[in-house]
Amino acid sequence: MPEVLVPHEELKSLVVKKLQQVNVPLEHAEIVADVLVHADLRGVHSHGVLRTEHYVKRVAEGGLNPSPSIRFEQTGPASGIVDGDNGFGHVIAKEAMQHAIHLAQENAIGFVGVRNSSHCGALSYFVKQATDQNLIGIAMTHTDKSVVPFGGAKPFFGTNPIAFGFPAKRHRPVILDMATSEVAFGKVLQARETETQVPMTWGVDQDGNPSQNPFQIAALLPAGGPKGYGLALAIDVLSGILMGASYGPHVAPMYGDYDKMRHLGHCVCVINPAFFTSLSQFLEDIDQMIAEIHEHPVAPGFDRVLVQGEPEQIKEDRYLKSGIPIATSVYAYLTRTAHAIH
Repeated sequence: MPEVLVPHEELKSLVVKKLQQVNVPLEHAEIVADVLVHADLRGVHSHGVLRTEHYVKRVAEGGLNPSPSIRFEQTGPASGIVDGDNGFGHVIAKEAMQHAIHLAQENAIGFVGVRNSSHCGALSYFVKQATDQNLIGIAMTHTDKSVVPFGGAKPFFGTNPIAFGFPAKRHRPVILDMATSEVAFGKVLQARETETQVPMTWGVDQDGNPSQNPFQIAALLPAGGPKGYGLALAIDVLSGILMGASYGPHVAPMYGDYDKMRHLGHCVCVINPAFFTSLSQFLEDIDQMIAEIHEHPVAPGFDRVLVQGEPEQIKEDRYLKSGIPIATSVYAYLTRTAHAIH
């Protein structure tokens, strides 16, 4: 399926307009749009504006609160809980990270849990909030079952992503954002939109057989076999059970039951390097590490060794100039004049 190049500001505006059609307040619509376009700019289209149609459908059918009353309770010197009132996860996670940043600035560490949330999009957005303040950011979330456990035939845990952000002085921050599955399911959705085959290592069909056809993939495979499976369990405990939320197969599905709230959990953590070492020296050491990685001997078929987040940064630089490639079907949806929703 062909793609169209769209300037990032136009893309944000289109998303905001779509969300406002289902009575999402402007402030929240702008945050959601910012998170989605952030993902597309980084080339992570699985978490980009293609999700807009799903969010609109969920709001319209009553499974997502467009105007939540988000509440924060500080539970200790460096801890707190955000109750998202089942609003947009993007808005809720951003607020949670802001609270964690404040706690870390005062107390070295900030650990904030989230309950009663929804899909929050690319976690890289939230750890970057921390790195922008010269702080270390960590974010994680559970998701509904879509990944087979190591040795299992049917899905149990979700893709359960985790992200880390480390600030630097001269270089841009190191940002690792990864699913604990081989890929995020959104990449399968993107392959369906573009009608392209996927690697056999991504997922399995209804019978548990690996498939290259994105329309046949019923479940994903864990990254690194038992290692990704183990990480998924840990993240489900920290962002699910610890937050009083469901886990594994008990998490409400993203696709289906659009009239029901999902009550998702997330957790974010911020570490203030200045409480452990010289901040200036820490940032310089990160720069030195990045420089040494760049100078590392290169394997055949590669031009240079990059640090986590750099491939996405390279795409972002290019897309800011050329526009973001968006599937024609997604762009058609965003630009289509909608009938009023009552």
